[in-house]
Amino acid sequence: MFRSSTLMAALLALGCTATLLAAEPLTGCAAKQDAIQRQLEEARAHGNDNQVAGLQTALEKVRTYCTDAGLAQQRKQRVLDAEQDVSRREKDLSKAMDKGDAQKIEKRKNKLAEARAELEQAKRELEE
Repeated sequence: MFRSSTLMAALLALGCTATLLAAEPLTGCAAKQDAIQRQLEEARAHGNDNQVAGLQTALEKVRTYCTDAGLAQQRKQRVLDAEQDVSRREKDLSKAMDKGDAQKIEKRKNKLAEARAELEQAKRELEE
């Protein structure tokens, strides 16, 4: 009886610990590893051997080379690049509006919208 109640208490404690750990969102390289691991499990479940091989390579590289500081720097640079792209697209739109070409204006508006979406995505990733 003592052994089974001790075992039950240990299992309960492990379950509570796992629940607490799972409640905290992963960030940085840990989040990147987790995302790749989930994709890897999905690829295995669907028998996609080529994707499994690629994801295993990606996971090994993240485990070997990823640092939270390096990842943060990459994400900051991506935001800066996206901001520059938005600025360039705004200038392109302004020039198109000055010329009055409706097709070019519409095209430039679409390109600007895409650039702004990429900037927002980059900002979200920076917060992770």
